[in-house]
Amino acid sequence: MPTAQYPPRAAGSIRGETDPEKLVDRRRGRLKATRAELVEALRGRVTRNHRFLLELHLNQIDALDKSIESVEKEVGELLEPFRAAAELLKTIPGVSDTVADVIIAEIGVDMLRFPTAGHLVSWAGLCPGNDESAGKRRSTRVRKGSPWLKTTLVQAAWAGSRTRGTYLRTQFLRLKTRRGPKKAIMAVAASMLTAIYYMLRDSVPYRDLGPDYFDRMDTTKVTTRLVRRLESLGFHVELKEAS
Repeated sequence: MPTAQYPPRAAGSIRGETDPEKLVDRRRGRLKATRAELVEALRGRVTRNHRFLLELHLNQIDALDKSIESVEKEVGELLEPFRAAAELLKTIPGVSDTVADVIIAEIGVDMLRFPTAGHLVSWAGLCPGNDESAGKRRSTRVRKGSPWLKTTLVQAAWAGSRTRGTYLRTQFLRLKTRRGPKKAIMAVAASMLTAIYYMLRDSVPYRDLGPDYFDRMDTTKVTTRLVRRLESLGFHVELKEAS
């Protein structure tokens, strides 16, 4: 049987090491289980047949890793002309190298194909359709759109919604209480794609609206509504901030 370079976590058991105390020392990363729990879990009987099957699985993993590496290299070379656009997209919280590459591969960098950001969001399947009956509109299910783009944006939206001190996180938490996490994350993804439209169209980096955006907007809306109400009653209103 050919000799392979196994990951440390499995090499010992495949090459004949059966001592749980020695095997547990090969653990990597942070694990919830304590050392004693891992030792207890490793106690058992590993036969030659088990080792053979483990080796087959690890060889398959190695082959897949090499294939993925080759694909990533090819994709990187094809996307090299669009690297500047990808760097712009990475200024958005939650957008990684892979996410930026998928977005560019799906929508390109020329936003003239979409009349507005709303057209792009609709094409991606991130906004619900509208049924109209008797003059009333009601929201329906989100359209199918582009599955690759939608999946990637939703993943990025989850990452962005966990970034503290950002508009995206505030938007998610604000909508989550009223509409649930699934609809909230779709709204965040739609916001991200809206920003992407303008970023690619104008070649500008992401500008976060800030975690206090909704508070500022609510204050402005309330103030405007009250001023208009007073003016409609014949009053002249001059606003002055309290000292």
